[in-house]
Amino acid sequence: MKIAVIGTGYVGLVTGTCFAETGNDVTCVDIDKDKVEKLSSGQITIYEPGLEKIFVRNEKEDRLHFTTSLEEGIKNAKIIFLALPTPPDGDGKADLQYVLGVAKDIGCLLKKDDYKIIIDKSTVPVGTADKVRTAILESAKHSGAGDLEGSFDVVSNPEFLREGVAVDDFMKPNRVVIGTESERAKKLLGELYAPFVRQGNPIIYMDEKSAELTKYAANSFLAAKISFMNEIAQLCEKLGADVDMVRKGIGSDERIGRRFLFPGIGYGGSCFPKDVQALAGSAREINYEFKILEAVMKVNENQKLHLVSKINAWFGNDLKGKKFALWGLAFKPNTDDIREAPALSIIEELLAAGASVTAFDPEAMSNVKRELGKKINYADNQYDALTDADALIIATEWSEFRTPDFIKMTSLLKNKLIFDGRNLFDLKQMEEYGFHYESIGRRVVN
Repeated sequence: MKIAVIGTGYVGLVTGTCFAETGNDVTCVDIDKDKVEKLSSGQITIYEPGLEKIFVRNEKEDRLHFTTSLEEGIKNAKIIFLALPTPPDGDGKADLQYVLGVAKDIGCLLKKDDYKIIIDKSTVPVGTADKVRTAILESAKHSGAGDLEGSFDVVSNPEFLREGVAVDDFMKPNRVVIGTESERAKKLLGELYAPFVRQGNPIIYMDEKSAELTKYAANSFLAAKISFMNEIAQLCEKLGADVDMVRKGIGSDERIGRRFLFPGIGYGGSCFPKDVQALAGSAREINYEFKILEAVMKVNENQKLHLVSKINAWFGNDLKGKKFALWGLAFKPNTDDIREAPALSIIEELLAAGASVTAFDPEAMSNVKRELGKKINYADNQYDALTDADALIIATEWSEFRTPDFIKMTSLLKNKLIFDGRNLFDLKQMEEYGFHYESIGRRVVN
């Protein structure tokens, strides 16, 4: 099947590559000439485990193509995916300018006798499919293409990709949500997704608005679960309980489940912050106060700086001249994504207080350098960051941080002092090595 993917960001590149992997002919379109040149020459532009291997294979086998021309990209495509940015506007609502802009451009290019399916793959507010359909029809009329009613369908097909395991999520989805009431679209998309659901996981068909809301509801629920556990962690600290024990106790209840119960320093990334804001913003538009989501956002912002509060308390609110080592910059491990990363909030607070920061991250440092430049220092490895540091701060739970050489750490740090925002280390182990260790929702090791 011939497919076009508009946008080669995180979602677009994974989507296009994975569809090519099952034998489809995929053309990805992007207005960024430099990015298209890199991709066309076999240079992948994002870090995602497992993606590069299939990207190179499908380019070599001539199933994956890249262009800056929208007309060229969609000319022979039966299915067109819109994988475009939907950043929050000033009110937190999703900005649809890129989606609707491309929809208008597509309207000028469609032909009456050439049926196509236009799919919103981006996370978009309820009602976006209707707006895309209207934009295409109006653009077609103004451009002289005529009335295209019935010659295309607009479908909502939200992505459920987790950064770090996106290829597995796409190739083996636990469900595929397709929002359309068109039988013609259902048939074609059922054929397209058949190779991905051979193990019996469902393709769930519903109306467009329900599909659009499903994505927001899923991410917002998970964000609420994370924030609930962070609140429990703070309560544990005040009451002398252990959040790890509480987590195990409630996670064994099958109604709750074990996932997304790990406390930390807040969620970040491209999805949770944006989607929670957008859903709350959509509720406000119809004069509904989504109280839980308003609380979730407040809790998350506070949680990002919870570790800074512990640091200030230890140093008597005087961080001027202090040097901190920071392990982890990405919002989660196995990605180079720093959007809404808690580490950046921590850095901002430390710098404002007169401290200096030397950071290490296996993948995200180049992205941080573009954003922060020389405001902080960057180490070649996790141990170099520790040299003469007053304390170590852990902000991302990369695997290589879990079992470090504690003896070596002792020789490099000025003080045996660790502030762990991801609860990587065992409390008894910290006692044995003689560290002062503060984590989230657990007792302080003195």
